Amino acid sequence: MNQTHLRESEIKMVGVPLKTPPSSHTDHDDDHDHGHALSWRDINRVLFVAAAAGAIWFLGGGSNRYITAIGVVCTLVGGFPIFHEAYENIIQRRMTMELSMTIAIVAALAIREVFTALVITLFVLGAEILEGLTVGRGRRAIQRLIDLLPRTATVRERGEWKDVGTGQISVGDEVLVRPGARVPVDGEVVGGHSFVDQAPITGESMPVEKAVGALVYAGTINQSGALEVRVEHLGRDTTFGKIIEAVERAEKSRAPIQGIADRLAGYLVYFALAAAAITFLITHNTRSTISVVIVAGACGIAAGTPLAILGAIGRAAQDGAIIKGGLYLEKLADVDTILLDKTGTLTYGIPEVMEIRPATGVTTESLLKAAAIAESQSEHPVAKAILTKASQMDIHFRSPDRFDYTPGRGIVAEIDGEEIAVGNWMHFRDEGLTGAAAMQGTSDGAVLVTRGGHLLGSIRVADLLRPEAKAAIRNLKSMGLKTILLTGDSRKVAEPVGKGLGVDEILAELLPEQKLQRVEELLAQGRKVVMVGDGINDAPALARATVGVAMGSGTDVARESADIVLIGSDLTKLVETVRIARRCHRTIMQNFVGTLVVDSIGVGLAAFGFLNPLLAAFIHVSSEMTFILNSARLLPPVSSANRFVRGLLAHSPAATN
Repeated sequence: MNQTHLRESEIKMVGVPLKTPPSSHTDHDDDHDHGHALSWRDINRVLFVAAAAGAIWFLGGGSNRYITAIGVVCTLVGGFPIFHEAYENIIQRRMTMELSMTIAIVAALAIREVFTALVITLFVLGAEILEGLTVGRGRRAIQRLIDLLPRTATVRERGEWKDVGTGQISVGDEVLVRPGARVPVDGEVVGGHSFVDQAPITGESMPVEKAVGALVYAGTINQSGALEVRVEHLGRDTTFGKIIEAVERAEKSRAPIQGIADRLAGYLVYFALAAAAITFLITHNTRSTISVVIVAGACGIAAGTPLAILGAIGRAAQDGAIIKGGLYLEKLADVDTILLDKTGTLTYGIPEVMEIRPATGVTTESLLKAAAIAESQSEHPVAKAILTKASQMDIHFRSPDRFDYTPGRGIVAEIDGEEIAVGNWMHFRDEGLTGAAAMQGTSDGAVLVTRGGHLLGSIRVADLLRPEAKAAIRNLKSMGLKTILLTGDSRKVAEPVGKGLGVDEILAELLPEQKLQRVEELLAQGRKVVMVGDGINDAPALARATVGVAMGSGTDVARESADIVLIGSDLTKLVETVRIARRCHRTIMQNFVGTLVVDSIGVGLAAFGFLNPLLAAFIHVSSEMTFILNSARLLPPVSSANRFVRGLLAHSPAATN
């Protein structure tokens, strides 16, 4: 029925300024504190109307003109917020329940039913208070959110630690996080050892050990030892800030189902007015006509739908998944196919050299040195594994004079006029390199190395599977989703991984454009596709899929291209996010069907005289709150670990009717 309205000055946050929630209301909302924390003005208004209704009832209702006049005045004074909003709805040509209830109240007063008018007013005011308590926590919730990040931080300056405002911190600075303090930034641990409570960000129930090289997130709590953290992200760029942006984006870009809810709410109001007109023409019974107007309500749909969406987004954020808007949540509930990249998604993406197999007459050192020369300028995980192995074996080399990389195939480099090629056999075939035919079928997924046109041997690099991957695939399949593995690796590498995980289909040796092509083929078949990936080569497919999901450990390009980001790179979070999306959709459908059933039955009973205005008002308010509370079940449970997500949801308006 109402929206939270928070002024810009009230919702500034150190390092992460929040934007004013979009609202169709204007500054008049502050006059009656709609949609935010319960105020004494709200309470006094309800008490005033209740007292007036009691007095009118005690004095015999509208038994004489003086009592009637007093009742009219009390109704107008107590119901001013309702009438004021109804007036604005007329100006804006919007049909809302405030307007329909105003019509009912005025009609009751017109036939001297002052007690009925007062009770209807009391029900509406009470419903607004209950809705405010359920949907909009307002300023108190925003304050809890602001309090999560410290306003000061201890920064190293010229070799000494100094306390400064968080607004003075820059990327690259080193901050000291003492035991018991909240981490003010996203960054890498460069000193110290501790355990950090990451539940507010990643949903992990147990504290996570942090040592040098580990990442920490803003808003998490350092529990034991002191940590020195190099700043990598500040303010809106932190994971904490991204969660805030996700909620803001959900407010701005309304999901299609929210538009349907708004239209349905409007149609129900017109239906109620039309039914009331027909009732009066047939029965000429004013009380039945008023009851028809009163009983039909769509507030449960209009307020409950965005509440369910925002609640689901908040619960997903608590569980470690940032959904960038209600649109993607709605789409996710309807998907039927999951495409999964292998490296970095199903595996850790940090392969290791498992075996070095030199050709006859070639030493292990010369093979590894040639591979390291060619890979020295590459950022590919396989290159890093080869370079790490060369370093461990104390093999020295220099960078090549020329370097060419073909995604999904391999590298051709040149040093001192001699060509070195590293890649799979298809790379040698496509590039017309010496010995391609002989190499086919001999690599069993290993990296082949040639120098000067001579085969030096192969290096087998393996990537460890994520321990949760198999369970995640099993759970996705149990939900009726088809799982497909997409990878640029050879089929000999991909098949053992895919079969071990139990995916339905394996597509190997794919270039980035071929991954995109496969997504487009599935979409053309009418399938609704989720693409899960982590690398630059996954970005086109992520952007084209029905819903793109990026691993939190992936590249910036992948995270920006995706619609959902898994903060902790845990595939079980994807499973839970799909479940949340489906639950959200079920909840909204329950509200839709429930509202239609209640309104249809209520209008029928009222038209035939089985409901008086008071009982109609009670049914209206009760059904509305039932559907709003049904949506509220999606809100994350309140606990010390996730209260901030609750605060994020609480500052977001539910929606107007």
